[in-house]
Amino acid sequence: MAEAPRKETISSRISATLRHAILRGDLAPGSRINLDRLREEHDISISPLREAVSRLVADGLVEFEDQRGYRVAPVSSANLTEVTALRAELDVMALRASIAHGGLDWESDVMRTHYLLTRSVRDPARPETVAAWEEAHAEFHLALIRGCGMPLVLSFCKSLHNMIDRYRHLYPLDDVTDRDIEAEHSEIAAAATAHDSDRACVALRSHILCTGQALSARMAVQG
Repeated sequence: MAEAPRKETISSRISATLRHAILRGDLAPGSRINLDRLREEHDISISPLREAVSRLVADGLVEFEDQRGYRVAPVSSANLTEVTALRAELDVMALRASIAHGGLDWESDVMRTHYLLTRSVRDPARPETVAAWEEAHAEFHLALIRGCGMPLVLSFCKSLHNMIDRYRHLYPLDDVTDRDIEAEHSEIAAAATAHDSDRACVALRSHILCTGQALSARMAVQG
């Protein structure tokens, strides 16, 4: 009976380590994931390792092929377009539901995470600030939709967030100067907490689509 929690803890730790490596590009898109090597590196049995990798399959970050095993999910312009379109639909749906059903706790969470995001300084020359900003950014976007009351939609949204975050790490937009991202976040937060559903959803959809377009342009340049 005491073994199950231990395996879950090991699986969670390995999954988090692999997720971090994939999102940061340390494990390149399309590269093979060698379970035997990982098992030796982490000194664990194959069972919790398979469980950890399976979680990443569910998140769309890893693919499994018969006879070929696991590999990091590839990236492509078509995939980015699809992920962006799905985010624009599902995040907006979840935000509209959160505005309709979210109470004071939800509003407070949106305001809290937005405040933390505005206080986070992102300086590409200081990696620690980039990591802190990314965490605050992810928390803000999750807070917006966390009150939707639809667990499946929320789970899909989280997976899409992970996928788009990988593109943002692989194709950084630090030098994009034609957008005021802070103002976009503020508009979304203000409209959401004012329960102005139409305004909030228009702002969020625009924010998501603009990011997708910028990433597509960066992919085309970098090849």
